[in-house]
Amino acid sequence: MENSPHKQRIATSAVLAILPALALFFQGWVLFAVLALFSVLTLWEFYSMFRPVQSMTAFKALGAACTFLLMWAYTTNDLRYPAITMALAFWASAMIFLLRYNKDVAASYRHAAIFLAGLFYIPLNLHFFLQYNRFEILLVLGAAVVSDTAAFYAGTLFGKRKIWPRISPKKSWAGSIGGLCACTAATLVWGLIFGLPDVAWWKWLLLGAALNVAAQFGDFFESALKRSLDIKDSGVILPGHGGLLDRVDSLLFVTPCYGLISMFQPFFA
Repeated sequence: MENSPHKQRIATSAVLAILPALALFFQGWVLFAVLALFSVLTLWEFYSMFRPVQSMTAFKALGAACTFLLMWAYTTNDLRYPAITMALAFWASAMIFLLRYNKDVAASYRHAAIFLAGLFYIPLNLHFFLQYNRFEILLVLGAAVVSDTAAFYAGTLFGKRKIWPRISPKKSWAGSIGGLCACTAATLVWGLIFGLPDVAWWKWLLLGAALNVAAQFGDFFESALKRSLDIKDSGVILPGHGGLLDRVDSLLFVTPCYGLISMFQPFFA
């Protein structure tokens, strides 16, 4: 008897939770290795969305190398190294374009631009996990998961009016509001238990609302990207979920959102 898509989603989510949990427990090089490997696989999937795939082959290998360099660069706590890595990535993409243009004057810079966009979209956003402590990592992961899960069930049970049908036909106002309420409540509870005692309760509410808005826009962005490329899923690696990017699209916006806000208002010691 085949598993239902719903059961597949739950099983896949459970498996996906194991790796971050182990990485959080061990920290150090284990966290670095898990995060770098996950970033490479997600980036590879992102590049594969743009057809023809053969034209992205050189950029896939280069993207994997740049991802590990970027992750390592941020562990040094020296901002010069990430900047140098991105500069090297740009120079490499420019050289590949020049070589291709030399062979064919019809060659486009499009795939070089996609290569650079992928580095900003995935490893550059995920690197924040290397700078957050355990409570911050769990907050960010929880905000993304709670937002997606609550939106799914609220939309399934009560969703009638669509929030943005041209971008994502299945998402409803009920799902959006349900995700917002759940994320805000979860952030408040987590903050009052583990956060700095001098942070006012209403700041946790605002933080939860901001993280949820970021999560929703991350979801909308990937939906629009897939529709523009005329594909249903970013990949097939995750049963019940599609691809890795389908699973972490909201997280890629939540992570830098928290990083930006926490620069002005620290929430954890």
